[in-house]
Amino acid sequence: MERITATYFIETPLQPDAAANVIAGEQSSGTFVAVPGETEELKQRFAARVESVEALESVTEPSIPGGKSASGVYHRAMVKISWPVENFGFNLPVLVSTIQGNLYELRQFTGLKLMDIDFPDSYVQHYRGPKFGIAGTRRLTSVEGRPMIGTIIKPSIGLTPEQTATIVETLGEAGIDFVKDDELLSSSANSPFEKRVEAVMQVINKLADKTGKKIMYAFNLSGEIDEMIKRYETIMNAGGTCAMVNINSVGMSATKKICDIGVLAIHGHRNGWGMLTRHPLLGIDFTAYQKLWRLVGVDQLHVNGIQNKFWESDDSVERSIKACLKPLGNGQTVLPVVSSGQWGGQAPETYRRTQTTDLLYMAGGGIMAHPGGAAAGVRALRYAWQAAVDGLTVEQAADKYVEFAQSVEKFGVK
Repeated sequence: MERITATYFIETPLQPDAAANVIAGEQSSGTFVAVPGETEELKQRFAARVESVEALESVTEPSIPGGKSASGVYHRAMVKISWPVENFGFNLPVLVSTIQGNLYELRQFTGLKLMDIDFPDSYVQHYRGPKFGIAGTRRLTSVEGRPMIGTIIKPSIGLTPEQTATIVETLGEAGIDFVKDDELLSSSANSPFEKRVEAVMQVINKLADKTGKKIMYAFNLSGEIDEMIKRYETIMNAGGTCAMVNINSVGMSATKKICDIGVLAIHGHRNGWGMLTRHPLLGIDFTAYQKLWRLVGVDQLHVNGIQNKFWESDDSVERSIKACLKPLGNGQTVLPVVSSGQWGGQAPETYRRTQTTDLLYMAGGGIMAHPGGAAAGVRALRYAWQAAVDGLTVEQAADKYVEFAQSVEKFGVK
């Protein structure tokens, strides 16, 4: 019988073996006390199984409130628990309820984080996964051999559809590959969704007729399911190629409903991610998180950025990018979206760490606030990435490219 295995980083006042058995019992056939009907035959078929326990360090202060330790010691460990696939079948909400769910409520733990999920190939192959992913996004944006360069419309809120379209025209004439709504904007009083799509796509279609290159614009259709489907159709009818979903807010089933339509590339924005992972001993690690959203079918997924404006370390961002690029059982990958306080200056370090140009490299202020204007900001990012691939330092790139030198002067560390 095929099984799915979850890896957890735990902290507990119990011995780690005993704590692992609590997870297995609570999240399958057991409860806090033996009950009629829980036969050995039933447990043999449906019970979760402890696959391994690797003891780590012990600490004297609990990471989060939980059970009290009589000895004053809290043990940390990596544990692997597996479940038979038939417990939940091809039902992602129930799968998540099984491998996460009530685990975070258990008093036996003063720390618990889902670090990874191992799926049998047959389980992954049941799901289509990303319809477009890296290759499809490259095809739709006509970009090969370098990162796709993108930006976010700023100010986040307040521009009219016509003002947004004017910015897109400037960016398009400068050769931008990708533009997106901010996650805070879907349909506001001053920028109704349908009017924004109409105004922006008029510009994009006109530029495509002129240059042969079509900008990918990710319109944020996040909302109620029926509303999202209607907005999806609006984008399609206007000739758009991409829709953005605030995946944590919209939820797994609703996002999958949108992905399953399969006409537009889906840009997965992970806003709210810090709530799920920022504590080192609570929540879910990105390695596990991105696998779930790949099964859902998102094509592009945010990973933060090197030397970003948020809390996440460069090592963590590097691991996230590499996780997105590692194929699952069906061979699909998801396009890493690098963002958060980015400008061209982080390109050399990003490339040094990842050795890939399979990225959507997003700069908001790094393009829009460039001293030479947005068009110069686009050119500066392209030059920065060419320099990174060529092995140039930031200083060498600034000597070679005028627009990038202006970026260094504006955004560089003083």
